[in-house]
Order: sequence, then C-alpha cells, then structure tokens
Amino acid sequence: MNIGENIPPVAIITGANRGIGLEVTSQLAHKGMVVILGARDLEKGKAAAEMLVKSGLKIFPRKLDVTDQQSIDKLLVQVEEEFGRLNVLVNNAGILYDTWQQASNADLDTVYEAFETNIFGAWRMCKAFIPLMRRSEHGRIVNVSSEAGSLTSMGSSTPAYSVSKAALNALTRTLAAELKGTGILVNSVCPGWVATEMGGPGGRPVEEGSASVVWAGTLPDDGPTGGFFRDGIPLPW
Repeated sequence: MNIGENIPPVAIITGANRGIGLEVTSQLAHKGMVVILGARDLEKGKAAAEMLVKSGLKIFPRKLDVTDQQSIDKLLVQVEEEFGRLNVLVNNAGILYDTWQQASNADLDTVYEAFETNIFGAWRMCKAFIPLMRRSEHGRIVNVSSEAGSLTSMGSSTPAYSVSKAALNALTRTLAAELKGTGILVNSVCPGWVATEMGGPGGRPVEEGSASVVWAGTLPDDGPTGGFFRDGIPLPW
C-alpha cells in the first residue's frame, strides 16, 4: 500500500488487547505501521502492548468500546489530533460464540448483545472513520468475519454469532460498492479456527490466522474489494 514517502500508515485494531487482535497489531507494527491498539479496558491494552512497545514498535494503546458511540467519537478526535490520518481499520472485536443455543430457542437478549459488537460495532467504526480514511485515498477496511457467517455452509449452531457475522459480510459488500474508486478497499476475512481464548484449544496458531487479516490490511492499490477470504483465497458467501 503506497501512501507517500516516509509517512508510515496508521492503523486501528479493535478488540486488540488479546488473541487475533493483538497478533494483528504486532504483525502490522512489524511492517512499519503506526498501530492504535483499541481495548475496552485501557489498562489491559497497555499491559498487552508493553513488551511490543519496549521492542521499539509504534503501538499506542487507546480506550475503545465499539458499543459506545462516545468512546468511538473520543478516539476519532484523538486520532485526528495525534496523527491526522487513518489508513487501515481492522474491525476485529467480536463476541459470543453461542454453541449452547439454536435459532428456535435463542435468547434474543444474547442475540442483541452479539449484534451490538459484531455488526453494529463495526458499522459505528466505519461511519466514524471513513471520512478520515478518504483523505488518504489509500484506505483498507478489514472486517474480521467467520465462515460461520457463510450462507453457503451455515448450519444450526451458534445462531447469534453466525447471523451477526453474515450481517457483517453484507456490510462489507455494501461498503465496498459505495467506496469503489475512492482508494478504500473493504474485505471480510475469516482467520479460521484459531487457538485463542474465544476459539479454544486445538485451532491453528494465532500467527497463521492473523496473517490472513494482515494480508487484507496491506493489499496493493489494485487489490480486491468486496470479497470474503481466508489465507488470501476467496470463500463462498
């Protein structure tokens, strides 16, 4: 991604104090980006970033709750004042892999909670930060999705999570169409089953799953937009 000589790209990662979010933060920072590590609990964000910052990486922990518009607005002001630009937005924050329920008996309060983070959180972030990204003319939005949200392969389990991720994929498609020609590429990425706190043991290494997200966040200007990928390979919607 080309944004001009000697000007490092600026990235925001939501839900970045652990798991895939933290690993994406590390990988993008190692590529020379300035990375804003978004965390609901700022102290946890600072603790997660400490060793990476000590190694010389440009990582800035910031308080961010994607379910709280005031939190998002505050971060937007901080980013504008401190950096004046945003090049990469990774909507990684995600919750509630609800294996214990099915659609016919789902607790709709639980469904609502999943939607608040998994789709509305990403949508709020896009609404807030796309105007800033437009200034760079070289933006990348990565919505961290899941094959659980694929209509082609969707089953009966995890209804809140799966339906919210299907909605996130729909947001990817609509934003990509809207932003076509602006230099902002928008894609969904499934990192696969990853061995994290949410994914549980037995999955692929977090470095591998995160690399899929980093790939989409560092696409060249002629890269794809409006797609759904894992490891750079298209997935069925």
